[in-house]
Amino acid sequence: MASPQTKVLVKSYCLLTFTALCWGANTTFGKLAVHEIPPMMLVSMRWLGALMLMLVFARSHLVRDWPAIRERLFFVSCLATMGFTGFNVLFYKAAYLTTALNIGIIQGSIPVFVLVASFYLYRIHVSPLQLGGVITTLAGVVIVAFKGDLSQIGDLVLNHGDLLILAACFLYAAYTTGLRKRPDVSSLGLFTVLAGVAFIVSLPFSMVEYAVGQAYWPSTQGWVVVGLITFFPSFLAQIFFIQGVEALGPNRAGVFINLVPVFAAIFAVVILGEPFEMFHGVALALVLGGIWLSEYGKQA
Repeated sequence: MASPQTKVLVKSYCLLTFTALCWGANTTFGKLAVHEIPPMMLVSMRWLGALMLMLVFARSHLVRDWPAIRERLFFVSCLATMGFTGFNVLFYKAAYLTTALNIGIIQGSIPVFVLVASFYLYRIHVSPLQLGGVITTLAGVVIVAFKGDLSQIGDLVLNHGDLLILAACFLYAAYTTGLRKRPDVSSLGLFTVLAGVAFIVSLPFSMVEYAVGQAYWPSTQGWVVVGLITFFPSFLAQIFFIQGVEALGPNRAGVFINLVPVFAAIFAVVILGEPFEMFHGVALALVLGGIWLSEYGKQA
């Protein structure tokens, strides 16, 4: 019979894997949203939708947790601004200025930022095996990003879009690291406030988008995409990620982010009809092996 600690670990692994799956699917959702809904409007609508869901399903948690959250509302607001609004605004903007190839590589920097921040802020020990796990998963990310042709690495040039996505990754790493100091409240209560703040902070970006003439009414497909992004990447995935960080810590939870490009490739094959090639299998093996190394290094 499995011990309580083993059950917690298995649950956390499942939650974080599903989180990565949702965020991988978000890549496909984002492609389906192009020219169907303005990007800044999409950011606002996804957090408005998540907030409405939370007010329906987690109102009791919010009422119970609000006094504790209110005492640290500024800190919670900073988390929401960085990890929810800021990351998505920069991500969608970067998509117009750089290639998917570059975005795929640079997103792999999130666990590295998390490790560095955790070490300097909390003096969390990073074992050689954990570092090796991060490097291994990053190798898988690079293979996915370059479609198995590593000869393209020498041609990589950072542009403004690359810098934006790098900044976005830094913001999400800061959010992930900050969750370690989250208020001692339920994940549902915390996420309700995070979603509310993210929606409010996103409104100025949508207003600017409208003011410069780049806003338009979403199509039917655009509204469908909003619904999918709201429920999976914005609602379920964020709650599960908070729970995963709470159980495993930011370092170990952050490694699972490297599953995102692998799942994104799978969804591209199934939904967008792109062919599955050998490098996808190699990348998947590297990412899973890196996660195992990181976990083994933590326990050793």
